[in-house]
Amino acid sequence: MTGSLTWQALRDLKTSELTRAGDPWHEVSGRSAADRAQVDRAMSAKLRETQESDAAEAALGRLRRLSRNFQYVQTECGLVRTALNGLAGDLIGPQNQLKQALEDAASLNFTVHEDGSVSYPALQVDDLTGATREARGGTSTGSSRLPLEPPVLGPAGQQSLRPGYAAFRPVNPNAEKAQDVADRIARAVRSAREIDARYAKTLDGLRAEKGLDVTAATLKDVFRDTADVRSTAGTHLAEGIPQDKSPAERKKWWDGLTDEQRQEYIRVAPDLIGDLDGIPVLARDQANRNYLPVLIDDLARRGGDEAKTKLDALRMIQDKLGESSHPPMFLLGVGDEGNGRAIVSYGNPDASRHVAAYVPGLGTKLDGEFVTGTMKRAEDTAIGARRVDPSSASIIWLGYDAPQSADVMSKGDAQRGAPAYNEFMAGLSATNANEDPHVTAIGHSYGSLTVGTAAKESGGIPGVDDVILLGSPGVGAQKATELGVGKDHVFVGAADNDPVTHLPTKGESALAAGPAWLLGGPEAVRTANDLFDVGNDDLYFGKDPASEAFGAQRFEVDDGPRMVLEAGKFDAHSQYFEPERDRESAANIARIVGGRPEGIVREKHR
Repeated sequence: MTGSLTWQALRDLKTSELTRAGDPWHEVSGRSAADRAQVDRAMSAKLRETQESDAAEAALGRLRRLSRNFQYVQTECGLVRTALNGLAGDLIGPQNQLKQALEDAASLNFTVHEDGSVSYPALQVDDLTGATREARGGTSTGSSRLPLEPPVLGPAGQQSLRPGYAAFRPVNPNAEKAQDVADRIARAVRSAREIDARYAKTLDGLRAEKGLDVTAATLKDVFRDTADVRSTAGTHLAEGIPQDKSPAERKKWWDGLTDEQRQEYIRVAPDLIGDLDGIPVLARDQANRNYLPVLIDDLARRGGDEAKTKLDALRMIQDKLGESSHPPMFLLGVGDEGNGRAIVSYGNPDASRHVAAYVPGLGTKLDGEFVTGTMKRAEDTAIGARRVDPSSASIIWLGYDAPQSADVMSKGDAQRGAPAYNEFMAGLSATNANEDPHVTAIGHSYGSLTVGTAAKESGGIPGVDDVILLGSPGVGAQKATELGVGKDHVFVGAADNDPVTHLPTKGESALAAGPAWLLGGPEAVRTANDLFDVGNDDLYFGKDPASEAFGAQRFEVDDGPRMVLEAGKFDAHSQYFEPERDRESAANIARIVGGRPEGIVREKHR
């Protein structure tokens, strides 16, 4: 309706008719989703379980094609509904602006003409000499020019006045008011036309070709259609999200939405929902799975070594999500900002009585090693904890930028990451279905400083009962009691051959001629520490968590292999979680996470 949209049409528009027009599209989308589930879960699954033949394979191929057809119809019809909802929502603003201008015109006894111009009546006013004269009425033509747009000038570049005439003509104060009303009418109509044109283009792009064959390539186009609707209707969707509220308030908002509204956010704006703390896990997982192909496509187009590193890791995560896993895998967050973001849970943390959230440390980023190594640590923890209590889940939280080398370690990354970690943990507390879940915060390497910093923030880490510190260079605290859970609930694993757990203080490092201590291995570290600290319990970021002075519960871990100087390897720093390499440490972590800390094997303090 863009070309013919008048102020009268905008005034009389019933936006509810647009939303009602989307109802049939929603019904078709819903039926297609149900039919697709029937094809995938009943027909195809049953055929695979009971038949093995060429005919069965051919039938499965046809069922896969039917499933793709239903998927296409489900998504595209849902996008039409979303676009119509967005159009209705976006037109409310200019319509209200127009109605307010018309109300002002009526209250001033102005006449609004068919073309949007506004006439105002004559008025008796005092002129410059004090005499009462009639200021003539007139008509003002509105301008849709926005405040920062340049004015449209006449042929001479400016308006002209007849000398000796305008200066003595009585000024009608209604003229300025009428011009304001006319301008507001013109701007409202212009805004509505631009909105209408934007949505018309988007809706036209959703038109399917006659006889369309839905192939895998066609489904890639669905992502582009989704992105198009997202860019068009994104403002309408984003305005409703309580971004600046607490996770508990976001959970309340989400619970207040209809199922249809939730699916609209998950389908069209997954990037707004997928990493929003306070949104239930199943919704976040579904949103992030929808967003992952979009993010992969964006990184593939971007190019460059950094983008390729993240791209390869995301493709590996996507492959893992497509595989069967026990415990099941949930994607709670993903992004390309900084060194990359990924939050993965093994087991459903909303349904589990025992939940652990592990913060990785030095050198961690979104790359292949993160997928094959760091994520496996969380998986190993979940598997071990579920042997202690089947209602257990374990999360790897890469929601911050960890330092990438020891040369740049400072408290800055931990200070920036701690608030984000605390908000994530508050989200877990808001969405967990159990009355009093048992929650464990785990920090490894530099991640232990991030956890320690989070614990020292006002109120501590939301919902956390126990803290585990592994391979720690210090947590920014002198005593375990500073972490807010009581010293009996702070647990430490520190391998004797892990050099990070012997990092001298910054002052000691300087006196020991920089990094020379590291080249000498753990014995050299101990020597350097003994030179400057008789108690040998001060580390780079505070008191050694494994020391008696710190006061935590130290549990037994394997000493690990000695550092290989030639290769610069210190494997003892990375094996705490792995039952294949350090069975006792992995078992102790599992006992704590699973709610049986009394079963840990203890080790003497340093």
